[in-house]
Amino acid sequence: MTAMTTQILGLPRGRALTRSDLAGLPDDGHRYELIDGTPVVSPAPELAHQRAVTRLSALLGRRVPEHLEVLVAPFDVVLAEDTVLQTDVLVAPIDQFTDHSLPGAPLLAVEVLSPSTRGIDLPLKKDRLARAGCPHYWIVDPDEPSITAWSLVGEDYVAVAQAVGDDEFTVAAPFPVRLTPSGLTA
Repeated sequence: MTAMTTQILGLPRGRALTRSDLAGLPDDGHRYELIDGTPVVSPAPELAHQRAVTRLSALLGRRVPEHLEVLVAPFDVVLAEDTVLQTDVLVAPIDQFTDHSLPGAPLLAVEVLSPSTRGIDLPLKKDRLARAGCPHYWIVDPDEPSITAWSLVGEDYVAVAQAVGDDEFTVAAPFPVRLTPSGLTA
């Protein structure tokens, strides 16, 4: 993860940032997110990451019911005025999108781990998505390769499926999906 001060970015100092503060950030190949008013800046992803995102989004696009849309980052998921995420892959009902964002939690959020985002995706994004009521959260680790799926039960995520390498990953919700993690990265 790249560390940049708010001064370098031209952002206000001394207060938590909001969604409107993100609008003036440069289009420079970095991913700008906001978690509880704190900016998070990530560099452009590596090949294995992009390969996993592309393959998974294509596979999900063939499986989703007609009323759902699959999108890849960058696209804002606005969980609160001070929390704007860009999940690697997201699935939500088509009628919930605006031209610029998804206001509220998606049906499914998927993060593909990379060295620069591992410390954000697992603890922070997972927690914020659970608090926002995102029913399904998946993590893909292209290095292992593996995929883990969690479903929201009450206020916490519970692991419902996991696969490594050539093992089959199968879930029934939010819609039926079968894949092998190695197929996402090979």
